[in-house]
Amino acid sequence: MQHDHATPEPTMVAVTTAPAPVATDPVALATAELEAEIAADPALAPQAPGRTTVAVVQFGPYTDKTANLAALRDHVREAAALGARVVVAPEYSMFAVMRLDDRVLAAAEPLTGEYVTGLRGLAAEFGVYLVAGVVEAPGGQEHERIYNTLVVAGPDAEFVIVYRKVHLYDAFGFRESSVILPGEITAPATFTVDGVVFGLQTCFDLRFPEGCRRVAAAGAQVLLLPAQWIPGPGKVDQWTTLLRARAIENTIYVAAADHAAPRGCGASMIVDPSGTVLAELGEAPGVAAAGIDLALVDQVRATNPSLSLRRFDIVPGAESDS
Repeated sequence: MQHDHATPEPTMVAVTTAPAPVATDPVALATAELEAEIAADPALAPQAPGRTTVAVVQFGPYTDKTANLAALRDHVREAAALGARVVVAPEYSMFAVMRLDDRVLAAAEPLTGEYVTGLRGLAAEFGVYLVAGVVEAPGGQEHERIYNTLVVAGPDAEFVIVYRKVHLYDAFGFRESSVILPGEITAPATFTVDGVVFGLQTCFDLRFPEGCRRVAAAGAQVLLLPAQWIPGPGKVDQWTTLLRARAIENTIYVAAADHAAPRGCGASMIVDPSGTVLAELGEAPGVAAAGIDLALVDQVRATNPSLSLRRFDIVPGAESDS
């Protein structure tokens, strides 16, 4: 496991030496207890607005959904211990194979299903915003294909936002569209934590700069990108190059969570708005964490105002007939 040792320190909450609260005052007792807990563990203190911590989880989900959720729980616990407020797990965290087939169709669940309910429970248990990829049964009359969906669950165990992958992996000898339905093109999926705006894309979406630019233009300061980046010649170089390029051209942070080897390339990482890699992993399972600071976004954009200087808008293209 590797993580960023330069993660911004959480805001400290001072513990005063005021007289002890009256034992019969539950509010005062609760306040004193919270102050004592924060003094013992500063990671429990709230972060300053515009600063937060994000972690990427790299693990190897396979075809046992219960085992996948249990493995993810261990990693989310570790990420929370590092002070992460937002935890990003890979695409297909629920169920993963190298080539999509009927097994994936059989494994799909609605968003009210057991696995997503488990994700919501993990977010509440560890007090984080948890992002993870699931295979979603669309319901209705559709039985031949499913959605490749990102779910964001909050510390209150409620849904924060959902994103269905738009660009399907019909490349490198694979055809994701034979099993997966493309998500509808809607307003960019974003959510806010500690005053920081996070946006979502999934795996193959990374190869479409206009999609990531659209998320940044909608106000995202951090791009979260769960993936199952299939191994192959040159694929790690392409992955790392594209992640840094999306950060540089949009002057945003990028936090990308991939599968561990052998069903992924690994190399999960967090990149700052100048393209500097803040934290990264190799091929093995692990957690990497880094601090997000909007002051750095402002500084980079003052030097390189590429977003404000752009002269082209982004409009949806023709829909695929796949």
